[in-house]
Amino acid sequence: MLTKVCGLTRTKDLEFLSETSVDMLGFIFAESSPRFLKYKSDFMQELAQIKKRKVGVFVNSPEYFIRAKAELFQLDTIQLHGDEDNNLIQKLAQDYTVIKAVSIDEQTNFSRVNFPDAHYLLFDTKGKHRGGNGIKFNWDILNDYSGEVPFLLSGGIGPEDVSAITQINHPQFAGIDVNSRFETAPGEKNTSLIQEFLTQLR
Repeated sequence: MLTKVCGLTRTKDLEFLSETSVDMLGFIFAESSPRFLKYKSDFMQELAQIKKRKVGVFVNSPEYFIRAKAELFQLDTIQLHGDEDNNLIQKLAQDYTVIKAVSIDEQTNFSRVNFPDAHYLLFDTKGKHRGGNGIKFNWDILNDYSGEVPFLLSGGIGPEDVSAITQINHPQFAGIDVNSRFETAPGEKNTSLIQEFLTQLR
């Protein structure tokens, strides 16, 4: 099972997570987010040393902007968290691993979720913001998904969810994405809580 920690903004969090079992590190490039990542020399120096998968999160950004950030921050994975279509996914998938976020609620019709060129889907809770709302959707709805693209589960996952996560039995379940429930403030990770969570999850 893949694990992704998203919304990183601090060098010390980056340093800590580089030594854990986390598979993917997420960085948000949407200026509306309180976890928006700005260019910082110390952060970039630390980032250059890390061998884990680096995920850039974008919301309705043009392709040139995404590619520019990917080069600057050495991203190997692009997460599209807006209203992007499969045409953009297809272009980016030639050079990067692409994750397409899908907002989920009780009314979601998975037959309309059609992003065949994405490497992964990310099922996140539909809420006020594009992500980081800190609330869960009803995971039972995952049983309605019969697509071929594997998915990551996101949306309000917290330390208390270890048991429920390990009980998910879906052929396309690939991993989890955690963020706001493991913070002391937006963009500031509670690293001890993350470590305890990872230990229990494994």
